[in-house]
Amino acid sequence: MTLPILKVDGLTVYQGSYLAVRDIAFELLPGTDTAIVGPNGAGKSTLVKAILDLIPRSAGTVEIFGLPIKRLGRKRHLLGYMPQNFIFDRSFPISVSELVGLGWANEGKRPKAKGQRETFLLPKLWRQDREKSAAIVEALQRTDVYHLRHQAIGTLSGGQLKRVLLAYCLVTPRRLLILDEAFAGVDVQGTADFYALLNQLKREEGWTVLQVSHDIDMVSRHCDRVLCLNQTLVCTGKPEIALSPQNLLATYGPGFSRYEHHH
Repeated sequence: MTLPILKVDGLTVYQGSYLAVRDIAFELLPGTDTAIVGPNGAGKSTLVKAILDLIPRSAGTVEIFGLPIKRLGRKRHLLGYMPQNFIFDRSFPISVSELVGLGWANEGKRPKAKGQRETFLLPKLWRQDREKSAAIVEALQRTDVYHLRHQAIGTLSGGQLKRVLLAYCLVTPRRLLILDEAFAGVDVQGTADFYALLNQLKREEGWTVLQVSHDIDMVSRHCDRVLCLNQTLVCTGKPEIALSPQNLLATYGPGFSRYEHHH
């Protein structure tokens, strides 16, 4: 029996007196790519933040890698997250390589400081530094932003920054990648290119992906499963079922029109 990477059961979130999401339950199996779709204000970002324990849940449970989210401990580095808006001071002097390096996690046994002789400590630190540098270079190359490695992150375009954040997630092995409107602010061609890169990395890394998206056409092309959300789950299933005209009408209401990309 295949155990789920993520299990959400009865998740409910109130924001003050407002019911943002109600009684959400679903599971993600390893290696799958699941999209959350729904209208503005449907609770998509709220759901993701509650899953990540970034905002409090009013009810329900979340398990990742078979553990409650609060008990992940050192397994937390296996979880990657790309927010909808990466807010930072654009004058802050940090380069692309430095930002990606912040995502690196050394999970080997660390030497004990007490009673540790310096002659044994320094070679280990040098080895860790070489491993980190090599991981940063590889992540930047695989996301096609190696040429930007010395550039300040405040000078990047929206599409470039998304790739750098993906490199941040790639620099350390992950099992689950959660993306909250990762393509917001990126043009149609940039979105298509990013999806192609994400799918390639997903296959190579064996990632399980949960993504919030407003792009129904891209979701239907690339995702294995869809969760239609409007405060509660309206429907779930494969794209050809969940994204039927009837289900989209029930999720978005009248007036919704589906835009299809043509390349």
